[in-house]
Amino acid sequence: MKLTTEQLPQHLARELRPLYVVFGDEPLLALEAGDRIRAAARSAGYSERVALTVDSGFKWRDLGLAASAQSLFSARKLLELRIPTGKPGTEGAATLQAFCEALPPDTVTLIALPGLEWRAQKSAWFEALANAGVLVEAKAVPRKSLPQWIAGRLKAQEQDADAETLDFIANRVEGNLMAAYQEVRKLALLFPAGRVSYDQAHEAVLDVARFEVFSLGEALLEGDPLRLARMLDGLKGEGTAPPLVLWAMCEEIRAIGKLIAGTAAGKPLSMLWREARIWAPAHQNLMQQNLSRFTLAQVSEALRHAAAIDRTIKGLAKGDVWDELLHLALRFARGAGKPAANRGRMAAARGAEAARNQQGLF
Repeated sequence: MKLTTEQLPQHLARELRPLYVVFGDEPLLALEAGDRIRAAARSAGYSERVALTVDSGFKWRDLGLAASAQSLFSARKLLELRIPTGKPGTEGAATLQAFCEALPPDTVTLIALPGLEWRAQKSAWFEALANAGVLVEAKAVPRKSLPQWIAGRLKAQEQDADAETLDFIANRVEGNLMAAYQEVRKLALLFPAGRVSYDQAHEAVLDVARFEVFSLGEALLEGDPLRLARMLDGLKGEGTAPPLVLWAMCEEIRAIGKLIAGTAAGKPLSMLWREARIWAPAHQNLMQQNLSRFTLAQVSEALRHAAAIDRTIKGLAKGDVWDELLHLALRFARGAGKPAANRGRMAAARGAEAARNQQGLF
């Protein structure tokens, strides 16, 4: 069984299973999921708690010893196993598989893992955990879903807000869910139950947004110019290296080009996802929803512009790198079918020449 963190409370209200595996990229949601499982176990009489952490000195036989050890104080116990790296190794993998084949009686086991790439989720040890227990995935909350998430948190503290206010709060906390939780909790301390106005949120909520360079692709696909401008400004302020930003945008632009060309050639989607190296289902869905907005001509022009920006980064041409990155992002995200904007300080001829000189990179 696989659950999201949102589905977990309803599940625990119905039953308590002997094995839970919490994994994912969002620390706040993973922590909350673990706390809910611990609380449910305590309520069900699992009063003893044993916690193990897999570090450099960990011995995997300790897992079996902890599982079989009898307590003088409680017949039921909660056994926690934390694997911070998400890599149990050969011995650990074998131990976990054997553990799943014979789960200890009168024990609820909680295994905590970080976010795992798809290969790890296909491994024998992870599939053994999935078959024997309940997987709880702590997924990062995407920007599009953030206002709804904030609304749910406000409702839990008997407050609400209109759509404009929710979107304003989302802009200020994007990419930083732990800080988002703290800012929403602050609203409960500052204001009474009921509606939180836009002016109140504007006054109280700090700008704690953090931007991941790898989220640029999502923003390019969605074509939100204000979000793109905010992301690039944030990345610049955080000291992100311009070559990394350019690489992230080019990876998405190239992937779009491969999908357009492959679709025109009649290739199946499964093949196209592999060729474009797009593995996440959410990314695939976003691609399918927005691919028709782009053309191969637009992809080619964007890569020529990117090659010119690369020359500026290397000091071979004059220009403001961050200004040009913004031009590239806004022009491409707008999609096809609209008049081309001025490219700023870089002429098209120089961009074409740069593209020829940078064929190895682009």
